[in-house]
Amino acid sequence: MLTQALFRALDKKAIWVIAIFMAVAVLVPMANLLIPPGQFGHVPTYLVSLMGKYLAYAILALALDLVWGYCGILSLGHGAFFALGGYAMGMYLMRQIGSRGVYGNPILPDFMVFLNYSELPWFWQGMDNFWFAMLMVVLVPGLLAFVFGFFAFRSRVTGVYLSIITQAVTFALLLAFFRNDMGFGGNNGLTDFKDILGVSVQAQSTRATLFAATAITLALSVLVCSMIVNSKLGKVMIAVRDAESRTRFLGYRVEYVKLFAFTVSAIMAGIAGALYVPQVGIINPSEFDPANSIEVVIWTAVGGRGTLIGPIIGAIVVNLGKSWFTTTLPELWLFALGALFVFTTLFLPKGIVGLWNQAQGRMRRRTEPVARPEPPTPAQSTDIERGEDPASFGHGPQPKPAE
Repeated sequence: MLTQALFRALDKKAIWVIAIFMAVAVLVPMANLLIPPGQFGHVPTYLVSLMGKYLAYAILALALDLVWGYCGILSLGHGAFFALGGYAMGMYLMRQIGSRGVYGNPILPDFMVFLNYSELPWFWQGMDNFWFAMLMVVLVPGLLAFVFGFFAFRSRVTGVYLSIITQAVTFALLLAFFRNDMGFGGNNGLTDFKDILGVSVQAQSTRATLFAATAITLALSVLVCSMIVNSKLGKVMIAVRDAESRTRFLGYRVEYVKLFAFTVSAIMAGIAGALYVPQVGIINPSEFDPANSIEVVIWTAVGGRGTLIGPIIGAIVVNLGKSWFTTTLPELWLFALGALFVFTTLFLPKGIVGLWNQAQGRMRRRTEPVARPEPPTPAQSTDIERGEDPASFGHGPQPKPAE
């Protein structure tokens, strides 16, 4: 059963995307670790971390595309799931500091000692275990998405109203995590990480391993999304996107289809956040900023929603532009981002991938030979001379018109 679903999911495009990122997961760390600095082909460690961050963003964009591009749910709050997964990973990394913090407390993180915490909060219990932290990375975003989606989709909240509610939830979490008494570091967030699984986070080999893990996770995310959208459930998701009322009339439980896609998408976003934090070195409430969630929408639109490769391309291309603008012309970045979104909406509604597909279609039509009609056979030529209609050839004698 699983093998059949796997083979159905592995269409030509998915195979290429998975193969590319699996190769990247091997080649980039090798170029960083095996080729000495200064020689051709060496990839610096800072660039490895930067590309790893871009790949984590690509997972987030792909997660949004699953619900927006294939199910028609425009979520303006996916940054919340990304941040929750990041905080779960950050809590684990903070517990690994132990007595090496500024205050030397083996149990309490430095910010808790500074704020006069007497004991570790209950929701920090167990976060010193990697397996438990990874469980929270999946469970917390998934549970929030399930509870929110259950009530929202059951109440048939759709369109712009749903988008506004998701943005409101994200903003509420932003305000909550800014508070010092929440136990998540307040405005400063969680930082100064030391180890992950017993090895230094700053080590070159650790950076390369984190990059490889992110690239492999992106490849697996493409596989999972491909399995979903190419299945019967994926066809129903597209039907919900294109004609929700008709799909409901046919007897499908539309709210369950939406709930499934929304929950899986939130879990993917949480995993992306967990991979993002150790490579960046910090997680703070600014990740809940609604503007971040809107940026994810722009990545997906620029790349091409409703495709598997489009959101990945959009996330990488836009963030490359962001890195260049914020270092060269930082005051113009927001204007450039807004102009990019307007340009995409007006002139590239299908994104970069849609433009590429249109160009391929035009080239194919130009290269295909024009079909010319075959000359008539001798028998058909005789019929033409008698004045008979060529369209009647091969159809036997024609009936006479009624008198």
